[in-house]
Amino acid sequence: MNGVLPDQALRVLIANGAITASQPILPEQIQPASLDLRLGQSAWRVRASFLSGRDRLVSERLADFEMHRMDLSGGAVLEKGCVYLVPLMERLCLPKGLDAVANAKSSTGRLDLLTRLVTDNGTEFDRLPEGYDGPLYAEICPRSFSVLVRPGMRLNQLRLRQGQAVLDDGELRALHAAEPLVSGEALIDEGLGFSVDLRPESGDLVGYRARPHTGVIDLDRIGAYPARDFWDTLHTDDGSLILDPGAFYILVSREAVAIPPDYAAEMSPYLAMVGEFRVHYAGFFDPGFGHGVAGQGARGVLEVRCHEAPFALEHGQVVGRLVYERMAERPERLYGTGIASNYQGQGLKLAKQFR
Repeated sequence: MNGVLPDQALRVLIANGAITASQPILPEQIQPASLDLRLGQSAWRVRASFLSGRDRLVSERLADFEMHRMDLSGGAVLEKGCVYLVPLMERLCLPKGLDAVANAKSSTGRLDLLTRLVTDNGTEFDRLPEGYDGPLYAEICPRSFSVLVRPGMRLNQLRLRQGQAVLDDGELRALHAAEPLVSGEALIDEGLGFSVDLRPESGDLVGYRARPHTGVIDLDRIGAYPARDFWDTLHTDDGSLILDPGAFYILVSREAVAIPPDYAAEMSPYLAMVGEFRVHYAGFFDPGFGHGVAGQGARGVLEVRCHEAPFALEHGQVVGRLVYERMAERPERLYGTGIASNYQGQGLKLAKQFR
């Protein structure tokens, strides 16, 4: 059956050798609709982001871009504003009919770590063609904070699918009629639209802006860092916020969204014509996110970077959309039920490293 592969299908691919790794794949890497990928033992500082290109290997192109190699085994700092390439532990030999898409994990995006998958013969980031056979690399560019990383850390995730899985607008309307996907009216146009919340039900805290000069964040230290040392709080009483070019913001959607158990979703930026900003860096939503069996709806956290000019954001402005995909099968485990799910039932929330 066409659709996104669930956890039980990922286990079969691992058992069959379609997904291998230099270290045994851990049960906790297998999510309801994706596989977490792990950093390998070393990293290269490179002078520019690059794609390998058609009929070229990443290892061949490194000679054009590498500055120095780093050993990650004892922990190493990836500095803000620099670009790194890290070989991943996992390797793929996809069967015919299967392709894959990658994305940053939630906490990766909330730390403003631009993290993308690079492959041999690659002409796009985060996209693997049907039948890809080769190694995987993570390009990592810390944008707001320098970070301490070690081998085995999981910054990227991989979603595998067979055939056409995306719901068109007619199918999405029918699904919403049968099982509400969003609180309030559903704006359906090439996906499910969502807007920004700048009028919270209580208080006037609407978001956070990354501070420009901070210390290093050890990604393994959960709840270790006072938020005030890394973030400025944002308050408004008129439902508007002016975004500064180059600044990074954590905001939240006005709508609570739900992903039914037989579906997955991906957050996509809205059309560029609505404003010069990007609204996500980590966009996978697993089956069960915010769903009735595992929660009562959850807001979408928006990772926002403004680009060319200051931009006035208004409460209720549509800033992005969720693209829903059908699962090939219902996962054995859902997001928020039986697995560690840091953001189930979330509202405005920073990455798990902060308290």
